[in-house]
Amino acid sequence: MKNLKQLLKQPLKAVPSSIIIFLLIVALIGFVDASYLTIEHFRGVIPPCTVTSDCGLVLTSSYSVIYGMPMSLLGAIYYLTILVGLFAYLDTKNAKILKWTLLITIFGLLASLSLIYVQVFVLYSYCLYCIISATVSVVLFISAMEVLEKYRMIESK
Repeated sequence: MKNLKQLLKQPLKAVPSSIIIFLLIVALIGFVDASYLTIEHFRGVIPPCTVTSDCGLVLTSSYSVIYGMPMSLLGAIYYLTILVGLFAYLDTKNAKILKWTLLITIFGLLASLSLIYVQVFVLYSYCLYCIISATVSVVLFISAMEVLEKYRMIESK
């Protein structure tokens, strides 16, 4: 917690728009993927899945829903939050908005790792769409940590 407070206090140098646009594109891919799964969930349709073993098993398991809400909807909300934060940063150049947006990627990483664990070690089945979302979450997290490290302003004592 102390490191998080310290990180939030450290100012950031201006992050190039090209990096933010890259993050926007990656988050948009995750949003489209999660939104598609959410729509199909509410339609009661299992999306076609030819590359992996059984999307149906994964998408209809008890792990795919939490309190009646599909995990894909939570994923879509997560990616939308990232998108809104990145757009807000592009508009305002407020470093605090960018820091919080980048730190939120920790939750996406943890959720994705736990859901991949369930697929591999509990269900023994894989969902291509879920793997795409997990990959997007990992890319967002690694990119976010790189941005926070590369563009932080080190205070001299």
